[in-house]
Amino acid sequence: MARTQRKISATQVYHAVWRGNNKKQIFFDDQDYQQFFDFLREKKQKYKFSLYAWCLMPNHVHLLLKEGPDPLESIFRGLGASFVYWYNQKYRRFGHLFQGRYQTEPVEDLSYFLNVVRYIHVNPVKGHICTLPEEYPYSSYREIINDERYKKGNLIFQTISRDEFIRFHQEKVEDICLDIEESEKKIITDDEILALLARWVPGIEIPQIKELTCAKRTPLLADLLEIGASYRQINRLTGINMSVIRAVAKEVKSKQ
Repeated sequence: MARTQRKISATQVYHAVWRGNNKKQIFFDDQDYQQFFDFLREKKQKYKFSLYAWCLMPNHVHLLLKEGPDPLESIFRGLGASFVYWYNQKYRRFGHLFQGRYQTEPVEDLSYFLNVVRYIHVNPVKGHICTLPEEYPYSSYREIINDERYKKGNLIFQTISRDEFIRFHQEKVEDICLDIEESEKKIITDDEILALLARWVPGIEIPQIKELTCAKRTPLLADLLEIGASYRQINRLTGINMSVIRAVAKEVKSKQ
C-alpha cells in the first residue's frame, strides 16, 4: 500500500507524533528518556531545525518543530537510527521500535501554534500521569518557563509573556490537535467530501457553507466529522474557522 503523502506546511512548522510499535511502551526508565532527548539535541545541531515544544510519553513522542535545510524525513531517520540502535543494545532486542512512519500535521497560524504547544504539554495530564504540566519531567514545559537560554529567540515568547504562557496552560479547554488515534480513521478524499456536500446542501456553493446559521452548520460539520473528514480538510474546503470545527468536534465527542 502506498504511503499517504505528507501535507506540506507553508511555514515549515509541524506537529509530529511518533508512537511505539503496536502502541507498546517505549520508555521504561530515566535513562531511556534522557538518551532519546540527548539524541534529539544532537540531531538538532546536525540538521539545524527549530524545536519549539516536546513531550516524551511512555509509548509515544510529541514534537513541535520547524524544518531547517534538511527535510523531516532526514531528521526522523537519523533520530530513529541512533536511538533504536542504542535501545536494542540496552534491552538486547531486535526489530522495529516505532510503529511505522511518524505522523505530522502542518501548523500554519499563530493561534493554532500556541494550541499545539499547550496540547503537547498537557498530554501527561490528559493521560493521568500527573495533575499539572510542570510536574512532568519529560516535556519542554519546565525548560521553557525556567531556562533563559531556551527562551531567547523562541517564537513562543515573541507572542506571549511567561506569565501569560503559564495562565494559558491553566485554562480548562480541550485542544483537539493531531491525535495518534486520528490517523486510524478511514481516509476520505477531498472529492468525496465535496460530492457529499453537494448532495447535503443542494443549491449552495461550497464557500457559502461558512455563512450558514449555527443551527444549520453544526449538524453538517458533525456529519463530516462522523464520516472521517479531518479538521484541516473541512477548514481548507469550506473556509470554516478551525475554532468552530474544534468546538463541534468537542460537542460530538461529549455526546458519544
